[in-house]
Amino acid sequence: MIDPKFIGKTYPPRRYVVGIEKIKEYTFATDERHPLCTKPEVAKDGPYGEIVAPPMFAVVYQKQMMGDMLLDKDLSLNVMMLVHGEQEFIFHKLVKHNDEVITTGKLLGAEAKKGNLIVKFELDSSVDGEPVTTGFFTVLIRGGAS
Repeated sequence: MIDPKFIGKTYPPRRYVVGIEKIKEYTFATDERHPLCTKPEVAKDGPYGEIVAPPMFAVVYQKQMMGDMLLDKDLSLNVMMLVHGEQEFIFHKLVKHNDEVITTGKLLGAEAKKGNLIVKFELDSSVDGEPVTTGFFTVLIRGGAS
């Protein structure tokens, strides 16, 4: 079980610079076909003036923070027993090539349920101080309530 004193714990920011090659790799891997994400000649004349990352690209720039939180020694989570629970995003703004995304994290809560531990995190990402994505992740640690 997580010591209640850690609920609300915040994590130092993580920096991620969005690269055009990463956007291309992501769109290829996910079969993204929107021309603002895949066609430079279309995106150049679009509302953003260049290629943008698809909204779910958030998993790429938030993954470092998620790793920091899951591997936090204070929480002592047995990640070998981790099961992905729920994941939710609020998309505020698209990110573009060369955007510097800053992500912070917070432990929202932890509760025991039927011998398991349910842990909830929030991740907030911004570019130039403006929110781009808020992510909520819930994981279940099998047998983690003891």
